[in-house]
Amino acid sequence: MPTVSLIATVLNEGQSIRTLLESLRGQLRPPDEVVIVDGGSSDGTYEFLTSQSSELPFPLRASQAPGCNISEGRNLAINNASGEVIAVTDAGVRLHPGWLESLVAPFDQPQAPDVSCGFFESEPHSFFEWVLGAITLPRVDEIDPATFAPSSRSVAFRKAAWQAVGGYPEWLDYCEDLIYDFRLRDAGFRFSFSPQAMVGFRSRKNLKAFFKQYYRYARGDGKADLYFGRHLLRYGVYLGLIPATIALAVAVHPLFWLLLIPSLTAILWRAFKRLLPELCTLGWGGRLHALAWLPVICVTGDVAKMLGYPVGVVWRCKHKPPLDTRKRHL
Repeated sequence: MPTVSLIATVLNEGQSIRTLLESLRGQLRPPDEVVIVDGGSSDGTYEFLTSQSSELPFPLRASQAPGCNISEGRNLAINNASGEVIAVTDAGVRLHPGWLESLVAPFDQPQAPDVSCGFFESEPHSFFEWVLGAITLPRVDEIDPATFAPSSRSVAFRKAAWQAVGGYPEWLDYCEDLIYDFRLRDAGFRFSFSPQAMVGFRSRKNLKAFFKQYYRYARGDGKADLYFGRHLLRYGVYLGLIPATIALAVAVHPLFWLLLIPSLTAILWRAFKRLLPELCTLGWGGRLHALAWLPVICVTGDVAKMLGYPVGVVWRCKHKPPLDTRKRHL
């Protein structure tokens, strides 16, 4: 088995970093070292990390790089890591005990991959967080391993592959892990899917935080020129089809209200399919409560995306970042 360095970058994670380190202590296969870059925390995160360096059953090296974004922090950490295999996660997650063992096991096989993709699940602290996780997070049975782009909260790869593609794109502050995944696939590196390598994380705790998250995701899409077709369809439904249908229903005939059904289906269907299997775990009151949240969450996310995407496009036109691997990922 090759040596494994676990890396992360953090910023003001004074509470959640404790959960991460505690779950690292409980790993069935501990990392050979942990390398963490702090982006300039002001809440004692860095001081806590340095205080724990002698309390853990593995070497922990923490350093500071004030002002760095998540890509810069990850690249710094990987550059400072000595392992042949790099496992990546985030603060704010809880690693299942067998996470690292499952994640790095493929690297010890005869047909070893270059990238091992783990998975993630919601660990809600409230009913809203439970509904949000059920609606927005993919299930394992939705994943096509041949095209899956892993989140950097649960992934491992050979350091040589990271070097070959130039690391994480430091010009991006969101969606950086997608562009990095695309770089690896386009360079021909082999991927494997390890769904047993599971991490749990907390969804956003309220609608305002969710809106901010999806605004930033869409802004990242705009910067990286990702998923233009998806965003165009969203604008077409909200700014074209729905207003036109309402105008026809009011001015021509009430039967035109029926034309809203395709629009509502386009907006809600995917989220409803994800939520439906989870509803059986609730009583009737809980089911109605969850279904009431469904359109609110879907519309809030779509509005956030429609506002964030053009901001990213304007940034891209102004700064003209590298355009690698993006056009075919619509």
